Amino acid sequence: MDDSTKQPSPFLPMFEVFRAELDEHHDRRERVIKASRDITAASKKIIFSLQRVRKLGQPLPPHVTKANAPYWETITKTYAGISKDLQGLNAFRYARNITGGHQEFMESLSFQHYLETQSLISYEESCRRLAELGGEGGPLLLTPEDYILGVFDMIGELMRFSITTMATSGALPGGQARGQNEDAMAQRSVLDDMRDLRALLESLDVKERKFSDDVDKKMGVMRTCVEKVENALYGLMIRGRERPKGWMPDLGAAKGQGEVEGY
Repeated sequence: MDDSTKQPSPFLPMFEVFRAELDEHHDRRERVIKASRDITAASKKIIFSLQRVRKLGQPLPPHVTKANAPYWETITKTYAGISKDLQGLNAFRYARNITGGHQEFMESLSFQHYLETQSLISYEESCRRLAELGGEGGPLLLTPEDYILGVFDMIGELMRFSITTMATSGALPGGQARGQNEDAMAQRSVLDDMRDLRALLESLDVKERKFSDDVDKKMGVMRTCVEKVENALYGLMIRGRERPKGWMPDLGAAKGQGEVEGY
């Protein structure tokens, strides 16, 4: 039979639809991955700038707010640009592709909230803040997993903030204790808050959850961060006079190496 007389395959239109759907999927996935990287990069710059703050429970210094404004704008525009890609089932379909950006966003958001209020931002408030960034494309979903993993990372920033402040001011940072009046002069330190967070995070039962491996990895780092602040405070109180002004421990040293003050 002549090839010219052959009828087109009845399956061809169906596979053309499949090809179009796969192409759309890959394009959407690449957009989400790129957005996640851009959000992560902007969030890291915000965190770096926030580490210049030295006082708790007060509005951010104007120079820090001004420096971070373009990074928050970048995050807002980036989320608004991919919000349509993360609606409905796609919010879960591409959850692993956006999780890095969500976690870093949560780390910067919770760190700034803590510096301003000396309290942990709630999951509900975090969801509201992220949903607003979706713009006309629709609200964005923040999963409990991304919220928790972001809080884990935020504790590392509290460690850096605490040790840097101790090195520059000679005192552990803290603010007015919650529930106390101003005359009581009762102070609640960052270390108190870090210990409370450690206890709460250690009480989580995530064995049957998909992100249990991520929690296990971050749990050890989180405990080390709290221990570093405890050891730094010990060194400040016991051997502080022996150290030159501005001394800082080596935060990159492995746990257990050297003496207490060597970290």
